[in-house]
Amino acid sequence: MQIRSRAALAAALVGALALSACAPGASGGDSDDDAKTIHIVGFAVPEAANKNIASEFVKTPEGEGVEFQTSYGPSGDQSRAVAAGLKADYVHFSVPTDVTRLVDEGLVDEGWDQGENKGVVSRSVVVFGVRDGNPKNIKTWADLVKPGVEIVTPNPASSGAARWNALAAYGQVISDGGTDKEATEYVDKFFKNVVSLPGSGRDATTAFLGGTGDVLMAYENEAILAAQNDEGFEYVLPDTTLLIENAGAVLKDASEPSQAWLDFVLGDEGQKQFALTGFRPIRDDVDYGGTVEGAADPSNPFPEVKTLLTVDNDFGGWDEVSTKFFDEENGIIFAAILGAGLSLE
Repeated sequence: MQIRSRAALAAALVGALALSACAPGASGGDSDDDAKTIHIVGFAVPEAANKNIASEFVKTPEGEGVEFQTSYGPSGDQSRAVAAGLKADYVHFSVPTDVTRLVDEGLVDEGWDQGENKGVVSRSVVVFGVRDGNPKNIKTWADLVKPGVEIVTPNPASSGAARWNALAAYGQVISDGGTDKEATEYVDKFFKNVVSLPGSGRDATTAFLGGTGDVLMAYENEAILAAQNDEGFEYVLPDTTLLIENAGAVLKDASEPSQAWLDFVLGDEGQKQFALTGFRPIRDDVDYGGTVEGAADPSNPFPEVKTLLTVDNDFGGWDEVSTKFFDEENGIIFAAILGAGLSLE
């Protein structure tokens, strides 16, 4: 099965280049020759957080005079665009495999994930977005596969957010004592209830806000950010869910201030800004004031999850995940999507 055609990749690159050229707050002129410009290429969801972090970074000695060019879109498409030539100094992707693609291309150092943070710059968890009042009474994973429940989730062929969602759906069966066969049967039923597979997590949220579906598979932070933008929807944190760990890296030929930017992102102020836009900080000692507007409970914005799965501990790491679940020929998730009559294009 061919997941992304050359034409689709070319379209993604052209679109990303256009976004980079006209991004809000971007510098003018020939930015490729500007040593004080940081080109950020990222997946769609953290755009607001990165914008807030940039506003704080430029107030520091390291950030004085720094300008930004930005491009946001589906994680996989963005990674492929950088591999195909899109200018990037710093990348922020949904899944680490989108960074390792750039390692394989010689664009990112092999040791990008060897630091204390292991390459992770932002975190969240998978939640269920529901309509006001939760009319379908969605509380558990079992509720998602009931007849008549319509699900919106992004497309894992292009979106990293979609991969986290699908892994959570599979993993909760195993965590509850189920077999691989039972978990596969669950995701088959899950995708038969999917009515929309938008290209990115942000596009999925837009579709849901526009009236599509009963349930949105989303990052917790995406639900919080929507509420902050007066587009809020109720969300359910299931008893078993998956820890989302988003990857960030500086490219080998990055502009001079790019490493200082990454250090700032990982520092107290960067993680505070992530928290205030709904992401769970990567460290427990980050002081964000204790309140996050838009959360289901602003005074307890990041409640403890009863059973929190991780890719490393519960799935064997991303190498195994990529082969078992997202292989173009035999991946369990791609097979479930096609078996449900949906498209990966």
